[in-house]
Amino acid sequence: MSTTLADGDVVLVRFGRHPRPGDVVLVRWSARPEQLSVKRAVRAEGARWWVEGDNPFGSTDSRTLGPAAVVAVVTRRLWPRPRRL
Repeated sequence: MSTTLADGDVVLVRFGRHPRPGDVVLVRWSARPEQLSVKRAVRAEGARWWVEGDNPFGSTDSRTLGPAAVVAVVTRRLWPRPRRL
């Protein structure tokens, strides 16, 4: 499966929006509080979300770090090829 976003893509996020399974989300990890990551929401686990990358062979996600706190929901890619996510 090809990834939805690539390094260097510029995205628009929506803070305060409740994520749904399948949404692309901006997350923060308890184990790495200084790091923000963009992943795909899979399922809610209490107040946190199980998230996975679109590339299972090259992604550090909940399979390694556990559930993450969702900071925002990614709604659009603005550059290089604008489109709704």
